[in-house]
Amino acid sequence: MSEAQGRTSSDSEAGHEHGSCALSGCGEIAGTMAASGEAVDAVYRGRTRDRIERTPEMSPETLDRFLEARGRERRALLRRGGALGMLTAAGSLFSTVARASPSRGASLGTWLEGQAGGGGGGKVHVVESSTNNVHLGVFDSTLPDILQVESGDTIVYPDTWSHFLNKMQPGVPIDELAKMRLANPGKGPHSIIGPVGVKGAEPGDLLEIQFLKLVPVGWAANFNNPGSLGTGALADQFPDGQVKYFRLDLGKMTTQFNPDIQLSLAPFQGTFGIAPPDGFFGSTTGVVSSVPPGPHGGNIDLREMGQGSRLYIPVWKPGAKIFTGDSHALQGDGEVNLTALETAMKEVRVRVVLHKQVGWTWPFVETETHWIALGMDKDLNVAQRIALINAIDFLSKRAGLSRLDAYALCSLAVSFRVTQVVDVNKGIHAMIPKSIFAPAATKRITIA
Repeated sequence: MSEAQGRTSSDSEAGHEHGSCALSGCGEIAGTMAASGEAVDAVYRGRTRDRIERTPEMSPETLDRFLEARGRERRALLRRGGALGMLTAAGSLFSTVARASPSRGASLGTWLEGQAGGGGGGKVHVVESSTNNVHLGVFDSTLPDILQVESGDTIVYPDTWSHFLNKMQPGVPIDELAKMRLANPGKGPHSIIGPVGVKGAEPGDLLEIQFLKLVPVGWAANFNNPGSLGTGALADQFPDGQVKYFRLDLGKMTTQFNPDIQLSLAPFQGTFGIAPPDGFFGSTTGVVSSVPPGPHGGNIDLREMGQGSRLYIPVWKPGAKIFTGDSHALQGDGEVNLTALETAMKEVRVRVVLHKQVGWTWPFVETETHWIALGMDKDLNVAQRIALINAIDFLSKRAGLSRLDAYALCSLAVSFRVTQVVDVNKGIHAMIPKSIFAPAATKRITIA
């Protein structure tokens, strides 16, 4: 590999990321079609689609899932039996999709079933990425709220920006990325959207963020800065920086690292948080860097925070003030070279639920399979201690164990993993498996 290739490499031409196949997973359909595309659309756009869109119980999330599934199911039905098969299946497809759970997160799936059956509720708010709504590398809680939401409302963030206020684009060399970082000392590279206020949120409350939908754009990048910037776990070992750009196959949810290595995508928001407590990282102005995570959440970089998961953040300021950014298509635990597979999102959709005076002082995460206790500190040993204490507190307060038994269980069945080591405050997350509990106990145990 040449020096130039080592510093800047690409797995696709920059223009490919906006192609329809990259974004929707086009593919050839083998066999003979028994009906035209127009006939298929007539089935779905006629009486059946009209019934779906007029059904009062249909939530926006469920409708989205139907419309996304429509294209995939249409191709499959054409393979199986043409127009007759389509007409037979069209009605049942609606009921199937309306009841479908997300690929991850049984608890969230249960909520979506309630939505399809008339439960749930709340308004849907759209927060655009714009020069008024996005700020480079800071959580600025002095800014007025873009909007205010109520518990139960959904926030949709369409077409989010990549790093450096959308200036990171395929083909931008590592030297330019490094210059942009140096030009903004004390700030992160993240394009941070916010703040969004939560009505009635007060210190001591707990904010639950349900990740309903995470759809990345068709490209992503991984980079490490030149060693002189002192970023990444091994800055002294890699004086030369590098950026690699990737084409994302969103149909298959994969990308090629090289011809011999294929990676499965797992999108999540690297940064999701609220206004931090007074004095966080020494700040007294209400403005903090987006780089270090903490008790306010922030740049957690936890790969388990994908679609179907829930993030719980203790509230520190009236109104909470939600911030997000730093979209990832994939990340390994540790995020060792500085970055994940950094991207932007076509859509981030979350539901906000406020729990009054719960008492937690550190964030937690819940997935289909685990409860996850977090710990962050400059010292990885201290981060481990915080995560362990939080796991013990959770098991004693929520699962009814004595603290000694909770300590023992953590040693026997809880895995402590390194979240990331590159964000000033390092992270440890404790993976508490739901599978070790009896089903009745699992249903009873809650974070909020």
